[in-house]
Amino acid sequence: MAFSRLSEDVIAQIISLTTPQDACTMSSVSTNFRSIADSDQVWANFLPPGCENLIPQISPKKALYRHLCNHPVPIDGRNVSWSLDARSGKKCFMIGSRELAITWGNDQRYWRWIDEPNSRFGQVAQLWIVWWFHITGKIETKMLPPKTTYAAYLVFRFEDYKRGFHRPAASRVSVESGEHGEWPNVILDPQEGEPRSARERGDGWLEIEMGEFYNENGDDGTLVCCLKEVDNYTAKRGIVVEGIELRPKEM
Repeated sequence: MAFSRLSEDVIAQIISLTTPQDACTMSSVSTNFRSIADSDQVWANFLPPGCENLIPQISPKKALYRHLCNHPVPIDGRNVSWSLDARSGKKCFMIGSRELAITWGNDQRYWRWIDEPNSRFGQVAQLWIVWWFHITGKIETKMLPPKTTYAAYLVFRFEDYKRGFHRPAASRVSVESGEHGEWPNVILDPQEGEPRSARERGDGWLEIEMGEFYNENGDDGTLVCCLKEVDNYTAKRGIVVEGIELRPKEM
C-alpha cells in the first residue's frame, strides 16, 4: 500500500515515532503531509510530560516545542535550568555557577559574583586570581533520559586580563560512585599555533567539552562533572564562568 493512501491518523502516528528533525523535514519536503507533520497529534509526542501545562498560552504544540528549545526553564528555584534539544527533543541541562562547587568561590579575594545580563541566571562567577582552579558540577542521573549519551561543556568567557589558562586542565565526567581511571586534558586558552578546543556558542559565551557519559537505565546516582588545574601553581585569572551544560550527543 502506498504511504499516501494511509489515513491521516496512521501517518501522524508513524511520524511521531521518528524525531522532531524528521518531522520538520517531512513538513518541508511534502506539501501533502505538511498539515499532518505539523499537527498537535505529532508534536505532543515530542514534548516531555507536563509541558502543555507549563506554558499553556503557547499553541500549537510545535510552537511550544520551539519555545522550549530557545527559552530555558528554571528548575525548582535552583540555579539549574532545562531546555529541549532541537534535533532529538531530549532535555538539555545547565548547572549555573551558583550551583557549582568552586574552590575558594566564596572568598572575594579570589572569586567575585557579578551581575551578567547575558546569562540566563543573572549572576556568574568571575575569577580575580587563584593558583588552584577546581570546578565541580553535579546532577542526578535520573533527570537524564535513559539510553542516551550526554556531553558536558564548561560555559565561560575571558576578560581582557586573562592569564594562566594556556596549561592543560584535567577533566572528567563520571558517576560519583564509579570515579576511576584517567583524567583527559583540555586547554581553555591554547597558545598561538596550538589547536583550539573551545568554540563560540553564538550567545556571547565559549564552551569546551569536558567529557561524556552514557546514561544506561537512568538509575539513581549522581553525575559528577569536574575540571581542575591544581598541579603547577601557576597564577590564573580573568575567566568568567556561567556554568556547565549537559546536552545529548549525536553519535
